[in-house]
Amino acid sequence: MTAPHIINPAGVLDQALSDASPDLMRHLLSTVINSLLSAEADAVCGAEYGTASPERVNSRNGYRHRELDTRIGTIDVAIPKLRSGSYFPDWLLERRKRAEAALVSVVATCYLLGVSTRRMDKLVQTLGITSLSKSQVSRMAADLDAQVAAFRTRPLGESGPFTFVAADALTMKVREQGRVVNAVVLVATGVNADGHREVLGVKVATSETKQAWNAFFADLVARGLTGVRLVTSDAHAGLVDAIAANLPGTSWQRCRTHFAANLMGVCPKSAWPAVKTMLHSVYDQIDPGSVHAQFDKLLDSTGRSLPAVAAYLDNARADLLAFTGFPQQIWRQIWSNNPNERLNKEIRRRTDVVGIFPDRDAVTRLVGAVLAEQHDEWTEGRRYFALDILERASRITTEATVTTATLPELETAA
Repeated sequence: MTAPHIINPAGVLDQALSDASPDLMRHLLSTVINSLLSAEADAVCGAEYGTASPERVNSRNGYRHRELDTRIGTIDVAIPKLRSGSYFPDWLLERRKRAEAALVSVVATCYLLGVSTRRMDKLVQTLGITSLSKSQVSRMAADLDAQVAAFRTRPLGESGPFTFVAADALTMKVREQGRVVNAVVLVATGVNADGHREVLGVKVATSETKQAWNAFFADLVARGLTGVRLVTSDAHAGLVDAIAANLPGTSWQRCRTHFAANLMGVCPKSAWPAVKTMLHSVYDQIDPGSVHAQFDKLLDSTGRSLPAVAAYLDNARADLLAFTGFPQQIWRQIWSNNPNERLNKEIRRRTDVVGIFPDRDAVTRLVGAVLAEQHDEWTEGRRYFALDILERASRITTEATVTTATLPELETAA
């Protein structure tokens, strides 16, 4: 069909050629595209514009003007609007076209940021689409699946060994079989041989159990996780057992932040401010001997009036002070899981907008994409540990870490 109401192609061509305009090609391309859009809209309506016909099923309602990037520049496109329903030229979204690349980028980014389908629907109206169904969003976001899968299953041996590893879990709400249930996302990060942090793995599990953590760490080892000297985490029994089973000879650092929360539950409320202050003083020391000496003072102080607190502290001593076996310059990065907690906050910022995920695959897609993005930023950023310090730490064995715990006694004997 033709669209005489928009332009007379022969007349425009004759005039453009006679004027020899420098923008001739862009002007002609704009004319052709607008004519094609008009003809396609007429086909959707069942009759040409302004023509009475018993076959007409819809009618025009003006135009929406949009810019389209092309190899010869940006052109103005007049997309016909309909009185009922919507019309958008699918052929403008042909694969590898710039318009499609922009659209996919916008939708995928919005999905990555946790923007709801309703908000995306409003956003893509700026691209000339008056509606965007959930199925369309899912299809476009599914393009991320291959990238996330490649990231989650990549070999780790190429960038290892990983001297320091941190592990943590966070809970997401997922709809399964008509019910909203909790699913657990297991995440591990590490410091590679170049001193940069990496996201080692992510896995969605039903709950945080020994079996789930064991399968998670077994997969990391199978992918090439080696050279681990210290793993920092909370005191979840299943996690600790999985570390011991899959990474034999590795020291475990009990997160000081989580430990303080656990200790507060044992300590009387009235005595907690004093105990907390003394506990913090342990971490203020500048060398291993001073750390252990200050910890002994804490035990002596609490042993007289708070025997339950003293016993709790004494039982956790080796795991709580494992960091003292490594260079003092990196204590702050390894004695707690706070770096991973900051990563969890970033994940929460992206996922809280979603609320309840439709399935576990959606959790894996979004969280995996967020972690892959963070992984790239770490890789391109500054080193987390200096190479000389990392080399010194990598030479430290478990026996050396244990020996450090006896420093106060050795110094006293001397």
